[in-house]
Amino acid sequence: MSELRLLTRAAIGAADGSIEGARAALDELPWLDGSIRDDRSTGGFDAWGRSTVIDEHTGSAVISRALFDELHRRAGIAALWPIGNAGLLHCYGYLLSLESTPYGLKRTRWIDDALALACGLPTDGFLPWREGPTLLARATAAASEVLRSPALDASGTIGGRETRVAFAAADGPTALAYAVAPSPGAQPQLVTMFPVVDASVPLESFESDPRLHWNAV
Repeated sequence: MSELRLLTRAAIGAADGSIEGARAALDELPWLDGSIRDDRSTGGFDAWGRSTVIDEHTGSAVISRALFDELHRRAGIAALWPIGNAGLLHCYGYLLSLESTPYGLKRTRWIDDALALACGLPTDGFLPWREGPTLLARATAAASEVLRSPALDASGTIGGRETRVAFAAADGPTALAYAVAPSPGAQPQLVTMFPVVDASVPLESFESDPRLHWNAV
């Protein structure tokens, strides 16, 4: 059975909302459980800020509370539903999400090649089961590079907290990276990264609608 089919089967199992289903789903994917443990040991989650699992477009939770709790338990992160670590949720939680959004499944950014190519990586650059650095480590490196050397970017302040959006290219399909400071005066932390067809649309939204975007809290 392919890794994608195994992932889908695990996601279906986790969708029953039980703690048993959540644990079984993670145990069924040794590479996922191992990635979380590796990132925990290296402090990889520290580069990421906070996110809610309630999707801003659908108003629904993208994963169950049981899976939310089990992910944070294995990552060694204290979290109170529905707000948790953005890296843990956007990288690993999204892999097990079956919630349909206007942009498709949340996992698509990591499974398809659009985001990887937009970041100048090989087509399998973000495949979560690939050998080598974890998905979180690869996403952290890529998003940090986009924010460090953007082709186009903008910043703002929400409640005294600095926010930044950056794009790998100014025209055409590109990668969006978003960061928010956890408190006034602090450095922005990563919140999310995903591919966009054109930077102008999310950039206009960021500049015209001053609030926390893309499920940041």
